Amino acid sequence: MTLDWLQGTGVQTNIDIAQALATAFHKKNPDITIKVDPSGGSGPDLDNLVKTRLATGEMSDLLWYNSGSLLASLNPNKTLLNVSDQPWVKDLDPSFLKVVSGSKGAVFGAPLQGADIGGILYNKPLYDQLGLKVPQTWDEFMDNNKAIKAAGKTAVEQTYGDPWTSQLLQLGDFYNIYSADKNWASKYTANKAKFATTPEGVRSFENVQDLAKGGFFNKDFASATLDDGLRAVANGDAGHYPMFAGLYTSLLKTAPDKVEDIGIFAVPGDNASKNGATVWMPPAVYAPSNTKHPDAVKKFLAFVASKAGCDAILSATTTGTLLVKGCTLPNNAPGVIKDTLPYFKSGKTVPALEFLSAVKGPNLASLMVEVGNGTLSGAEAAKQYDQDVEKAAQQLGLPGW
Repeated sequence: MTLDWLQGTGVQTNIDIAQALATAFHKKNPDITIKVDPSGGSGPDLDNLVKTRLATGEMSDLLWYNSGSLLASLNPNKTLLNVSDQPWVKDLDPSFLKVVSGSKGAVFGAPLQGADIGGILYNKPLYDQLGLKVPQTWDEFMDNNKAIKAAGKTAVEQTYGDPWTSQLLQLGDFYNIYSADKNWASKYTANKAKFATTPEGVRSFENVQDLAKGGFFNKDFASATLDDGLRAVANGDAGHYPMFAGLYTSLLKTAPDKVEDIGIFAVPGDNASKNGATVWMPPAVYAPSNTKHPDAVKKFLAFVASKAGCDAILSATTTGTLLVKGCTLPNNAPGVIKDTLPYFKSGKTVPALEFLSAVKGPNLASLMVEVGNGTLSGAEAAKQYDQDVEKAAQQLGLPGW
């Protein structure tokens, strides 16, 4: 028997992961062959293809797709195979279950990668040199920035030459909004909560304003790029850089001897006891509800969500914290990835807002650039982003908007 597995094009790591899983599964199940089909396109093209094939009943036996709000747009309760009765589901991290579930306890997918924390990269040798500790509150973070600036280093690297990077501090702060109101994402989706009228929401914008006013940014923040930022924090020219933990991989070629000098911590809030991390969840493997081979695809999903499946994934990449009970990172995993483990072990994680809500405005990056360069206050940016979000929600036809 051969099962076709549709995935998008353009991301070689994803193709490597899929092929590693297919090969390892076939060794254990020689009567089942998984054929990886990386011809799905990318972005809107992939989205349209997946939705069309699901709607017409022509989807392949398996598909690689996002978790969270993009999954919800597929109407998974009708289009995808519910695997909630499978024993391996209980081994999935609760935070991941939130983003692959539907109504009435339905569960649809198994994780294909580790989860990635969006937080603040920091230079460990510089911290040791200055006697600094990982901050648990924003005030402690600001004190560290003052010490780093006094030592003649850039306290916080910003890289607006790649504008999307300007969003990381605001997006990574979502855990602090969530810790104040665990239902905020659903209220936000229903147009019953706004950034500008939520104190913690405004703070997520004002944090960048505070850093800019403190003179903590690199002089070339307006033109520096992602690679510049990663090198700066790895070399110790900058103490901090708001970014994803998984982006350490960009340094494996450019500064491989500095990778272990980087650590990461969650964006701190005002309460040390509520310190937690915002997490970007991995894609998952799913099957269409009308699959002709339900037993075979369930067997494959069970394999993906097993120690053997995790080992196959790790043979292709080590970019995040594994989300299956019993799966552990290898001893040689990068330190920055190991730094994310305590957040998961303590249960102090929440999926990023984009995984919990389909509501997202297109202009967040440009607004955060304006806050960073001092032309817009954090409070005003929050108001403008709420207006941006309203237009986007109306275009999606969401109820309540």
